[in-house]
Amino acid sequence: MKTILITGIGGLTPRSIAKTIKKNHPSYRLIGCDIEKKALGFFMDGLLDEYFICPRCTSPEYFPWMKKLVMDEHIDYAFVQPESEIVAWGEYFEQNGKYPCRVFMGSRLLSASLKDKSIMAELLEGTEFIPKTIKVTKDDPRYEDVENLIGFPCWIRATEGTGGLGSLRLDDIDSYKSWLFINAQIPEFTVSEFLTGRHLANQMLYYNGEYVKGAALECVEYVMAKVAPSRVTGNTHFGRFLNEDRINDFCDRCVKYLEKKLGVTAHGILSFDLKEDRNGNMKVTEVNIRHMAYTGVMAQVGFDLIEDTIKIMEDGHCDNVARAPFYHYDKPYVFLRDVDVEPIVLESEQIFDVVK
Repeated sequence: MKTILITGIGGLTPRSIAKTIKKNHPSYRLIGCDIEKKALGFFMDGLLDEYFICPRCTSPEYFPWMKKLVMDEHIDYAFVQPESEIVAWGEYFEQNGKYPCRVFMGSRLLSASLKDKSIMAELLEGTEFIPKTIKVTKDDPRYEDVENLIGFPCWIRATEGTGGLGSLRLDDIDSYKSWLFINAQIPEFTVSEFLTGRHLANQMLYYNGEYVKGAALECVEYVMAKVAPSRVTGNTHFGRFLNEDRINDFCDRCVKYLEKKLGVTAHGILSFDLKEDRNGNMKVTEVNIRHMAYTGVMAQVGFDLIEDTIKIMEDGHCDNVARAPFYHYDKPYVFLRDVDVEPIVLESEQIFDVVK
């Protein structure tokens, strides 16, 4: 029996990871931790064997607490999910030459560079991979640059955070000023050209620079979209699984560009969010340094990076992970998600045509 720690268990993705592990490995012992005492994962029957409230990763108490937890609970491996924690664990590794326990994650430099969307935009500036993008703040709003370099309509969102934090389409300078005033608590934004095409996502596994496997999907409709000013939220209500090799190829070329730019080797899970422009050209809007929210539903249709991550941590290598850099689903699956129910996978969206 193995004992696995999952951090940030209040979040949707860590809970999805826990459910998938419970299904694949019912004998494994799962420990969850979160900074929030009301974390939903703490109170879900059958999800965890034990749970703990932990210090914030920015606190000097965090790693002493974490090392004690690993020792006391005999933790074998960890899924570290909040991106701030991933960066903190990377810093810990650089300082100590080891992690508190076995994990599967990339270098601190790559993680920190992708966590901040403005840094990512600067790294990719002038390439095919990113829309025209600038960083702005309430104190430095760069009104002329927004109007002349980016132009209207444009897209604004917070440089850090998930769920489309601070996102909105802006149609003129007055709406831009108003949005900065309303969101004065957000320290930084990125403003980029408005992209009208499909919202795509791609989840990829790298091991010491090798692109091992990747699969794509399309986010078509969003959960509770009407309550978000942008009509885009962090959760997809309806999505399509895609067998489009060009998506995987585009994302892999972007990763290789970042490797060369930063002088690092890609290692771990990388999750892309992309939008197409009016001509169907893909542009990167975000790269997450962890499993994405769809990781559990992707596992249901055969693309299980959760199980692959466990194999790598257990084996200490990637030899037993099947290579599939252009993974193809065996059916034209679609999925439905909502707030309080498990995701539903359907074999084809043709079923909607016969619903009465």
